[in-house]
Amino acid sequence: MYSISIFYFTFYLFGGAGRTGDSAKLELVDKFCYLGDMLSVDGDADTAVEARIQIGWNKFRQLVPLLTNKDVPLIMRGRLYSSFVRSSMLHGSETWPVRKENVVALQRAEMRIVRWMCGVTLKDRLPSKELREHWYCSRTGCVGMGMCCEKMMMIG
Repeated sequence: MYSISIFYFTFYLFGGAGRTGDSAKLELVDKFCYLGDMLSVDGDADTAVEARIQIGWNKFRQLVPLLTNKDVPLIMRGRLYSSFVRSSMLHGSETWPVRKENVVALQRAEMRIVRWMCGVTLKDRLPSKELREHWYCSRTGCVGMGMCCEKMMMIG
């Protein structure tokens, strides 16, 4: 690990290295967004995971009227969730250098969303394992829930 104490560096615009006054100061940052993915100086996936979880929550909030509607069959809500929310949470995850904490954070966020979709609160004391079993479809794989799908196996 290295430490950078200089926060600015100079670069020369369009080959103007020999001319004076053509240089600009750029700020060195700890994290930045590149092509929709959050990158950090230390190279871990913590920033990217936090950003993708936030994006997943935003996508879920857009679809709350549909995903929490009891008139919509559970299998359809699961497919909608998988198509929109989970895919936005896991977008770009193939390139993350994940750790156990990152996978746990993604699973925790998914369980909170699924509990909201099912109308199950923590006061109901329904274990997450039972909720996962209820949402798992053995014929088609993980339909509505479960970070055991191919994408999580790739990053986990």
